[in-house]
Amino acid sequence: MFKKILIANRGEIALRIIRACHEMGIAAVAVYSEVDRAALHVRHADEAYLLGPAAARESYLNIEKVLEVAHRAGAEAIHPGYGFLSENPAFARACQSAGVKFIGPPASAMEMMGSKTRARQAMEKAGVPRVPGSTKGLADLDEAICVARAVGFPVMLKAAAGGGGKGMRLVHEESELRPAYDGARSEAQRAFGSDEVYIEKYIRDPRHIEVQLLADEHGNAVYLGERECSVQRRHQKVIEEAPSAVVDDEMRARMGEVAVKVAHTSGYTNAGTVEFLADNEKNFYFLEMNTRLQVEHPVTELVTGLDLVHLQLRIAAGEKLPFTQEQVKLRGHAIECRIYAEDPENNFFPSPGEITRLITPAGPGIREDSGVYEGWTVPLDYDPLLSKLIAYAPTRQMAVARMQRALGEYFIGGIRSNLSLFRRILADERFRAAQIDTGYLDRLLTERENTTSQLSPQSEQMAALAAALYASRAAGGRCDDRPSSSDADQQSAWKRAGREEALR
Repeated sequence: MFKKILIANRGEIALRIIRACHEMGIAAVAVYSEVDRAALHVRHADEAYLLGPAAARESYLNIEKVLEVAHRAGAEAIHPGYGFLSENPAFARACQSAGVKFIGPPASAMEMMGSKTRARQAMEKAGVPRVPGSTKGLADLDEAICVARAVGFPVMLKAAAGGGGKGMRLVHEESELRPAYDGARSEAQRAFGSDEVYIEKYIRDPRHIEVQLLADEHGNAVYLGERECSVQRRHQKVIEEAPSAVVDDEMRARMGEVAVKVAHTSGYTNAGTVEFLADNEKNFYFLEMNTRLQVEHPVTELVTGLDLVHLQLRIAAGEKLPFTQEQVKLRGHAIECRIYAEDPENNFFPSPGEITRLITPAGPGIREDSGVYEGWTVPLDYDPLLSKLIAYAPTRQMAVARMQRALGEYFIGGIRSNLSLFRRILADERFRAAQIDTGYLDRLLTERENTTSQLSPQSEQMAALAAALYASRAAGGRCDDRPSSSDADQQSAWKRAGREEALR
């Protein structure tokens, strides 16, 4: 086993990996940019080294600086976390050349699966079911028109080199194709340095379901069940669950076997995720593979009882998987909410700034993976993810109830967050009945906008007065959780003193 590992990342995932290292008796080396000097992952690491300015390209994305620090610190391996350099085959090769173990798949597997078109070609040869469409980048608009006509509208234009909704356009009819094609190529070029795009048939109201994989360096591969990732905003996951409410044992086995086939076809090792779209008839189609640890990995850990980061480190150190497929059992249900510094009332605009107050939830079945603390200033330079709140219970219904309770306990002051969005989702009867697909959240948000726009002038005036009253009380040190004078008169002095102290 390694004695010292460098974590080439920041925030909650860096802290998550540091904690795994300490549990295994491994020294953890952190790296940071100038704005992250006081970050939580820096405080918890055994050693920490400055990479450079806030700009990611000068710090967390600078391969030469990261490897220089690894050598200076004597780190034997590098864990990239997710984002930044985690799916960069050039970084994996640079680590190999430098004699540092990259904790992840080989560069060749990354290259195959990192290009959506190459991956589709490989999956077609392997007989893996995929969404109908092109298997190579489109040469020009004329080819785009031919492919779209062949598969039938509506279609999706997608960037071959990317993900996260970048370079993606939904095209309902042929007249929309030219502007969508030009827009997708332009956005793909800016985001990924490649304007290659391809076309897929648009599947109406699909579920986004992914399968967690582990593969060692001795030819063994297993799947660890599935995650439901259909609650999305602008193609970005917001809530994830394990297991999916619509996947039965037979479907799970079929999807898992396909995922293992994908791993063997690509020569994949370590942790990875195969993503599928599924229709109402339980047909599923290969979408893409994420060649790294996923943000939502905790829900799989809770339902399997396995520590994925521990297993990543053991696989990278050359160990065999310590269990077989038959030994993987799913128990209970887990739900994860991604807590972001963003304003749901202002088109989810980022909300950087100082966290002046932080009250985090706890209690049975609650896990919080966080990278922030009270007094920390959230920078504008990176993804605004603050933490991941996870609830676990024997059933989905109980997990939803626990998540609602935890969201009620959670408070973040000084900045805006999307906590109110999750409270709305968890209270929605369609979500509670697992009646969700990739368009669910957009519909929910549109319904709210329509309701707001239909407010009468009197209702708008009342809302404005309420907001003014709240602001006035807040400015005077009042909080709407503070009891009124009449309530306070009926309470004991001890209780009043406790409330006063809590609200300071």
